[in-house]
Amino acid sequence: MQEEEIINYTQVADSRIIAIFNLATVAIPEAERLFSHVLNAQHIWAQRISGLKPIYGVWDIHPKQDFESISVLNFKLIRDVLKNDPLDKSIEYCTSKGIRYESRIDEILFHLFNHSTYHRGQVVTLLKKAGFEPPVTDYIMLKRDHLL
Repeated sequence: MQEEEIINYTQVADSRIIAIFNLATVAIPEAERLFSHVLNAQHIWAQRISGLKPIYGVWDIHPKQDFESISVLNFKLIRDVLKNDPLDKSIEYCTSKGIRYESRIDEILFHLFNHSTYHRGQVVTLLKKAGFEPPVTDYIMLKRDHLL
């Protein structure tokens, strides 16, 4: 699977979650907190790879109305990373606790997309408990429906 495919999948899956939040007329605080975390992690890693200081903290909470615009910017940053740097390039970065590490871009992106999938599953469970029809976010189903 090519990098662009996993980026497209993650973006489409995230957009399906965002669509539910956009329809929700009630607050779903825990789901909003977890999805904010997904968006923050995407932002933080893209900024780290680019050598820039992240704007968001790991657990910052965003208004659900901002999810879509944050997501669009995140995926622009991620795609810029792929255009500008080879996947086997190692970068140095500091964690939110100030601990210094070095990792390859491909390893970071693998972590980032896996992390997003993990927390999307949690968000979908919370949305379902709140009475919403969970969106289809399975890769193969999105692929079969020609959404990827």
